[in-house]
Amino acid sequence: MAITRLNANKRLSNTVVHNGVVYLAGQLANQHSADIKTQTRETLENIDKLLKEVGSDKTRIISATIYLTDIDAHFDPMNEVWEEWVAAGHEPARACVQAAMFKPSLLVEMSIIAAVE
Repeated sequence: MAITRLNANKRLSNTVVHNGVVYLAGQLANQHSADIKTQTRETLENIDKLLKEVGSDKTRIISATIYLTDIDAHFDPMNEVWEEWVAAGHEPARACVQAAMFKPSLLVEMSIIAAVE
């Protein structure tokens, strides 16, 4: 079976499709200096866009891994935005961990695995 790699550079592919599954590399907000809710919204908008490019959407997400720089401060506000975004009845398996980011201004990163129609 073919492996399709989209938006690739010498380090990574932003999107990989194989065997009816799409794997998204860690997605970030565009405004790195924004607050956690804004960064979460922008990250989810980027995920929506990438899933649409390969014929999928948030209702087909299988698994999400969320990385927060400060889980104590950011978990609840991130979840407020997440819960507005996630499709009722289509909640994915999910892990949320605290992690250091490559830039101190980044507060959230999300990695997604979804089915492709």
